[in-house]
Amino acid sequence: MSDSFRIEHDSMGELKVPAEALWGAQTQRAVNNFPISGQPMPRGFIRALGLIKAAAAEVNAGLGLLPKGVAKAIRTASLQVAVGEYDAHFPIDIYQTGSGTSSNMNANEVIAKLAAAGGKTKVHANDHVNLGQSSNDVIPTAIRVSAQLAVVEHLLPALKHLRRTIDRRGRSLAKVVKTGRTHLMDAMPLTFQQEFSGWSAQLKSAEDRLQDSLKRLRRLPLGGTAIGTGINADPRFGARVARTLSSMTKSRFESAANKFEGLAAQDDAVELSGQLSALAVALIKISNDLRWMNSGPLAGLGEIELPALQPGSSIMPGKVNPVIPEAAVMVCAQVIGHHTAITVAGQTGNFQLNVALPLIAANLLDSIQLLGNVSRLLADSAIAGLTVRQAHIRQALDRNPILVTALNPVIGYEKGAAIAKQAYKQNRPVLEVAMEVTGLSEKTLKALLDPAVLAKGGIHGKPGGGAG
Repeated sequence: MSDSFRIEHDSMGELKVPAEALWGAQTQRAVNNFPISGQPMPRGFIRALGLIKAAAAEVNAGLGLLPKGVAKAIRTASLQVAVGEYDAHFPIDIYQTGSGTSSNMNANEVIAKLAAAGGKTKVHANDHVNLGQSSNDVIPTAIRVSAQLAVVEHLLPALKHLRRTIDRRGRSLAKVVKTGRTHLMDAMPLTFQQEFSGWSAQLKSAEDRLQDSLKRLRRLPLGGTAIGTGINADPRFGARVARTLSSMTKSRFESAANKFEGLAAQDDAVELSGQLSALAVALIKISNDLRWMNSGPLAGLGEIELPALQPGSSIMPGKVNPVIPEAAVMVCAQVIGHHTAITVAGQTGNFQLNVALPLIAANLLDSIQLLGNVSRLLADSAIAGLTVRQAHIRQALDRNPILVTALNPVIGYEKGAAIAKQAYKQNRPVLEVAMEVTGLSEKTLKALLDPAVLAKGGIHGKPGGGAG
């Protein structure tokens, strides 16, 4: 911005606005009042504001409340805002008035200025762009529109990509058996495909929970105006805007049956944030499994090798670290923190309005963006290129005393425990010790202790002796 100014006015009087700024006096007051974080509202939120203003103008024209020429100019300008052509003219800090009135007026002023360009059409920020609306229903609507679009367009496709990558790698490792672990201690064997299937199922459950949350998130309170009664809005306005937004975005929206809920309570946003937090927990689990499996390569588990992406140490030559899973864990920690803030913000609804709306919007969109981005990174930069150290895995598996569990139906738990302890103490394969202790043949024991067979589950052998 240059040092030149122009004079704008609002109901509180006159003040200076940068000459080239498209915003007006109310936006400038907010810029002056909230020099807090230096972070403006997210791109997705500005997009939603533009879409809402475009839909509102179209509907108001259809209702005969707005001249068609004015409506057309507003719609054109609003869609330019929606696609990001004028993001530089949305400078207001996230930490602003709790209703988001400043951001709503920012959109109204910018769109009015653009719509009136050339002076051919007289467009007023409040009387025309904000017709039938209030910040109190526009901002809660923008939260819901922006969050749903971000989930549908960004996060869900990223999760599907991660899940399919996991499934594909699992199928390629379906015959590779490894030692299972519970309490970080050796347990019964399973295949890599079985282990990966747990991750995939976690992600599918997360997708299902997100889809379920959208059933409530898509209910838009627009039309409730100031407190939910719909004062100064045509009773048909909210439903028509919801239909128009659905058509514009190819994503389903509907008018909330109770506008008071949509203004005063943001429970659906808190619910979605909770599902994002649950997804973060799942991604931490997957990331930490990858880190443990990759650990070593000599003094750790050393089951897999993740792609080497960058040097891991400024002092230890040759060290390579699992940087993508580490980044994922940090992302997920941030998302869980965002959920705490959103939960507190969700409580800040007194009587007819929540007054922490910009924080809910910003944290929700940041969480969605972060989770979508890191899901693709986990898929493409970690899981897709990992390699399995099969010889190392087999060596550990052969010496796993817990394999003796498969002999329980044949020799009983107590004798099995004695074999396991002896094998561990003497650092010998279970098969060797079992041959000495049980009197069963090598052929029988190999059949009973075959890790690939054990990974299929079920009961092996017959009580009293012999393989079945």
